[in-house]
Amino acid sequence: MDLQTPLSNLTGIGPGLLYKLSRLNLNTVEDLIYHFPFRYDDFSQSTTIKDAQIGQVVTLQGEIWSIKNIFTRARKVITQAIFNDGTSPIELTWFHQSWLTKQIKTGDRLQVSGKLTKYRNKLSIIMPRWEKITDQLYPKPYTPNPIHTGRLVPVYPETEGLTSKWIRIKVSQIMPQVLAEIKDTLPDSIRENMLKLPEALEKIHFPSSWKEADLARARLGFEELFYVSLATQKTRLEWEKKPLLHLLRFNNQDLDKFISKLPFELTNAQNRVLKEIISDLEGKHPMNRLVQGEVGSGKTVVATAAAYLVYKNNFRTLLMAPTEILAFQHYETISKLLTPFGIKVGIYTGSRKKVANDDVTIGTHALLSEKLNTDNVGLIIIDEQQRFGVAQRTLLRGRGKLPHFLTMTATPIPRTVALTLYSDLDLSIINELPEGRQKIKTHVVPQKKRAAAYGFIEKQVKAGDQAYIITPLIEESETMQSAKAATIEYERLQKQIFPKLKLGLMHGRLKSAEKEAIMNKFKKGKLDILVSTSVVEVGVDIPNATIMVIESAERFGLAQLHQLRGRIGRGKKQSYCLLFSEIPNKDNISRLKNLEKIDDGLKLAELDLKIRGSGEIFGIRQSGRFEFKIASFSDLDLVEKTRNAAKKLLQDNPTLDKYPTVAGKLQSLAPNVMPD
Repeated sequence: MDLQTPLSNLTGIGPGLLYKLSRLNLNTVEDLIYHFPFRYDDFSQSTTIKDAQIGQVVTLQGEIWSIKNIFTRARKVITQAIFNDGTSPIELTWFHQSWLTKQIKTGDRLQVSGKLTKYRNKLSIIMPRWEKITDQLYPKPYTPNPIHTGRLVPVYPETEGLTSKWIRIKVSQIMPQVLAEIKDTLPDSIRENMLKLPEALEKIHFPSSWKEADLARARLGFEELFYVSLATQKTRLEWEKKPLLHLLRFNNQDLDKFISKLPFELTNAQNRVLKEIISDLEGKHPMNRLVQGEVGSGKTVVATAAAYLVYKNNFRTLLMAPTEILAFQHYETISKLLTPFGIKVGIYTGSRKKVANDDVTIGTHALLSEKLNTDNVGLIIIDEQQRFGVAQRTLLRGRGKLPHFLTMTATPIPRTVALTLYSDLDLSIINELPEGRQKIKTHVVPQKKRAAAYGFIEKQVKAGDQAYIITPLIEESETMQSAKAATIEYERLQKQIFPKLKLGLMHGRLKSAEKEAIMNKFKKGKLDILVSTSVVEVGVDIPNATIMVIESAERFGLAQLHQLRGRIGRGKKQSYCLLFSEIPNKDNISRLKNLEKIDDGLKLAELDLKIRGSGEIFGIRQSGRFEFKIASFSDLDLVEKTRNAAKKLLQDNPTLDKYPTVAGKLQSLAPNVMPD
C-alpha cells in the first residue's frame, strides 16, 4: 500500500462505500490521510460511576450485565444495556441500532464515553461511544489504544452512511502502513520548531492532548498557507521580469477630456484607483492589478477610462465577461461612454461575433478564439468570476511580450486573504459609492411575519417592481432538511402564494443558454419574480428589481448575503432585502442582524472571517489551485509567518533549485507557476 493506492483496493470497501467516499472527494489513501477532523470530543476524563457528577462527560470501564432490544408502539427500536464498572450499575441506551445486540454480549468488558444523566431516577448514558477493552485497534508497531473513547476523539466531515467511527477505524489501520512514505518537503530552516509532517499527520488524527492537536493544526496549516504564498510571490517575480509589448505615455488633457464628458462626477476612490492604474500603465513592466469594489461602485467606468487612454496610444483593449448577458451589458455601458470620442466598440460572444478590428472589443470566453485578431492589444480587462491567470495564459500562449492586465471583482477580499491569495497582484479598492444611491433596507424577518412579507412583495410587484427569491439548494436534501430548495419553492410560490404573478426558475444545473434566456426574460420585465439559487449573475443591472428575499439565510456567509443583496438597488427606487432563517436560534439571528446595520462588504467579509472561518467564505477550493483543508486566514500570525517564510526563501533562491523538495511540491500544486 502507498499514498496513491485507490480506496477501492482496500479490504471491506465495496461499490456502496466507494460512492459515499467519493461524495467527500476521498478516492485514494492520501485523500483519507488528509481528511482532517473539524473538532474533537473530549472523552479523556476517566472516572468511576461513584465519583462522577450528573451532566459530566465521562469515560468508564466495566462489564455488560445484560443487553436487549425493546420495540416501542411506533415500532421504533431502543437498545438498552445494564453496565457496571464495579462501583454502581447504570443504563446505556441507543436508538435505531438493533444490530448492537449482535456485537455486544453479556459479559463483554467495555470502555464507554458520554454524558452521565439521570432518567426516571436511573443513572444513564444516552447514545454512548463504546469499544471493547480487548480490541486491538492499532496494528503493530502501535501500542493498542482506544480510538472512540477515553481520549480526544476526532470527529470528521461526514456524509450519509459514512460515519466518523468508520473513518477513525480506517485511518488508524492505514496510518502505520504509509507513515514512513510521507516526506517532509519543508527545509529545517523554514520549519524551525514545528512538528515534522508525518508526526503532524499522526497527531491531527489521534492527539493525546489539546496541545498536540494545536501543534499539528499549526504545522499543517502552515504547509497549506506557505505553498499558496510561495506560488503567488513566485508568480509576481516572474511577471515583473516580463518585457512590455509597448510603452504607453499619457497627458492630463486626454484624461480631463474623458472625465469632463461623464454624466456624473467620479468619487474620490475612483480618482485614486485611476491614478494607480495610470501609474502602472506608464511603467516598464506589465500591469497586473485587481480592482475590488462594491456592486455599483463604478469599477467599469474606471476600466473604461483606462481603455480610453490606451486608445489614445493607438492600442486596443479586450474586456472579457463571464456570461453573454454581462458582456452585452458592458457593451451598452461602454459604448455610451466611448463612441462620442469616435472609438469603435465591438462585441464578440458565442452568439454574436461583430469584429472589424474594433478599438475596444467586449466578449466572453469566445475572446480566446484563435480566429480573433489580438494584435496591437495593449490592455486586457477581465471581469468578475474568471479564474485569474488561466485566461491570460491561454490568450498569450507563445508570446514573449505582454500587454497590461486589469481584473475587476465585486467580491470583498479581507486584507489577510489578499496578502496570501493575491500577493501576485497589486490591489486597488474602490471603497466609496456614488452619491445619491439609496441604502437598501435590510430586515431579518421572523416566521410569524412571513405572510405579511409575502403581502408586501405582491403589493410592490403589482405596482411595477420585480423581486428575487434566493434559496441555497436546487432540490430537497435529506441531510439539509431545514434548507429551502429552489425547485420546490418555485412550485409552492407559483401555486399557493403568487398564483396571479409570473414566476421564473433558475439554477446551476440549467445550460448556459437556458440561464441566459431566463435572465433576459427577467431583465425585460416578462417575469415578476425570479426564484433562483445563488447562481444569479454578479453585476447584472436590473433597475426594476427592488426586492431580494433570501431563504435559509443562515446557510450563507455575510459576504455572500451582501453580494446577493447587491443585485437590487440599481435604480432610483427604494429597495428591500428580506432575510428568512429556517433555524432561528440566537446565534444565527445575531449574525444575520449585522446586515441590517452594516452595508460595507469589506467589513462584513472581515466579520465573516472571525465568525465562520475562511473555508466558509471562499469555499473549499481556494484560488483555483489549492485545496485548503485546515488553514484559516483568521490566524493572522500564521498568515504573516508563512508570507515572510516564502519571501525569505525566494530572496535566497528565486529559482528554488537549492530546494528540490519544495520545488517538486510546488510543481504538483501549481504547475503553471514552475517552469517546465
